[in-house]
Amino acid sequence: MSQTDISTLFEAGSHFGFPRARRHPTASPFLFGTKDRTDIFDLELTEKSLETAKAFVTAVAASGKQVLFVGGKHEAITTVKEEAERAGAPYVAGRWIGGTLTNFKNIRKRLDLLDKRMKERESGELEKYTKKERLLIDRQIEELLARFGGLVTMTELPAALFVIDSRHENTAVLEANQLKIPVIGLSSSDCDFNLVQYPIPANDTSVRSIRLVAEAIADAYQDGKKAKIDAPKAPAQA
Repeated sequence: MSQTDISTLFEAGSHFGFPRARRHPTASPFLFGTKDRTDIFDLELTEKSLETAKAFVTAVAASGKQVLFVGGKHEAITTVKEEAERAGAPYVAGRWIGGTLTNFKNIRKRLDLLDKRMKERESGELEKYTKKERLLIDRQIEELLARFGGLVTMTELPAALFVIDSRHENTAVLEANQLKIPVIGLSSSDCDFNLVQYPIPANDTSVRSIRLVAEAIADAYQDGKKAKIDAPKAPAQA
């Protein structure tokens, strides 16, 4: 289990924002001050914000809904993939495909095709095709996996998004806002906090800071799933 107290956040460098010149006005309430022209986050507020975000994620998972993990910047890709897979959550660890949420019906068709092709390959059904046809199908599978592999388990729109760097993932955030899907965002001082319903104000560039927060959110997601499994079932009606 990840520890997310103030000292651990400090050790991970989560208190460092960007140079003051890059500050978005909405980040100001979360700042402690400025040192050497660099914005410094108030880690007491970061800790409280993270706890609020974790409680929300746990509640979403306990209700049987999904949280979509999103992180395409190079500092975040590995962590997002690993933590989402550990938690059993869908993810986008790479470039966000425009329309992933707002055009989900068509995205789901691509996912269904991927699922079909994977099952055909595993069952040996592809043997009925020529060698050239099998090669083309294998290429299609690899292309679909690269673009949509983390979304295979997402059969419906997620109940929430967890994004690393809400500014970098602006397209995903705007799509979620359009559909009124809550966003949990690890957001540095250059981000627009008005677009994020559950902001986690902290360094979104440091690998250690990203991993600390992503682990905490993944743990919260697992806790919610476990709570759903452990919840007593209602007695059958006579």
